[in-house]
Amino acid sequence: MRMKILDRYVLKQFLIGYVIAFSVLIGMIVAMDLFINLDEFAENAEAGAGAMLANIASFYGARILLWFRDMAGVITVIAAVFSLARMTKNNELIAVMASGVSLKRFIAPIIGMAVMLMSLQVVVQELAIPNLTGQLIRSHDELPGTKHYNLWFASDSNGNLFNTSRYDEKTQTIEHPFIIVRKRMERSDQMVVIGRIKARKAVYDQQRSGWVLTDGEMLLISDTSTAGTPARQVLPVAFFASDLTPQQIPMRRQEGYKSLLSSAQLMHLANSQGTRQSDLAELYLQKHTRITDPILNLVMLLVALPVLVCRDPRDMKTAILISFVTSTSCFVLTFICKLFATELFFNLRPEFWAWAPIFIFVPIAFIQMDSMKT
Repeated sequence: MRMKILDRYVLKQFLIGYVIAFSVLIGMIVAMDLFINLDEFAENAEAGAGAMLANIASFYGARILLWFRDMAGVITVIAAVFSLARMTKNNELIAVMASGVSLKRFIAPIIGMAVMLMSLQVVVQELAIPNLTGQLIRSHDELPGTKHYNLWFASDSNGNLFNTSRYDEKTQTIEHPFIIVRKRMERSDQMVVIGRIKARKAVYDQQRSGWVLTDGEMLLISDTSTAGTPARQVLPVAFFASDLTPQQIPMRRQEGYKSLLSSAQLMHLANSQGTRQSDLAELYLQKHTRITDPILNLVMLLVALPVLVCRDPRDMKTAILISFVTSTSCFVLTFICKLFATELFFNLRPEFWAWAPIFIFVPIAFIQMDSMKT
């Protein structure tokens, strides 16, 4: 019974620290971003104060999840620092050890809760963020659903290229689409153009998985690999099957859109014929970092915890500094490895760079835990 009460107390202190760390870090980011971009939000003041405030709330509401995903490991370490520093200051660790409880057993609830929070990070990445891409990619001065933009050479899984000078995000309509129809040559990675489609507009049909064309016509071009002059034939076309959906179009315009996709979407994109070879490295990096990032966040905590569990309050400042240095080193090394993963560096595959920080810091974490004085 004593252990259960102690577990609840440790969890309470850790969760209080987590809420404080989350509120301070995320609140500071929101405040700084809002201060810098308030004039852009004010461009929509003619829509009314209520609409502008709703726009601000929806804009940052989606981004809070994105920032949580990126900073989950840092927030966890800061929460551990806050809770353990408070208990050390009150000499509670000495009382725990005097009662015969090992310090490894003492920090077990923190590690267990950290695992649950890392699982929440996975849920946010795989389920929440992919469904909020429309909110995450719009700029500060854009109201939801009022965006118009051009689209050039956006590829679907079959290698067909979509082009337009105007895409209406609100109505999900492509104005005057120009689609280059391609197919892959046999026993080759090269794509050959077999036709092009023009229309007055195109609207996506979810049930039929394709675009309904208005006044569409298709210019068929015979295979240029055969002898003779390519034959051309113009045919009317009312529908074009494609897996390039209105939800994917905004993402295709963003260079870093792959980080917003789920693992299933990443694999679908990697296996599609239209994916460029230059994008495959980033796709495989994203696939593996979905596994390594939560693990690395937990490892970062395991490296810091043994240092933070100090019995003398006078040693707490040094312990916090050491944990900050080790956590920062882990974070910086991970960032550098992700930069190398998309470049041709020593002919190493992206998977190596995704797992390299794990191979380096997991042994350090085990050494730290084993050498911990209990």
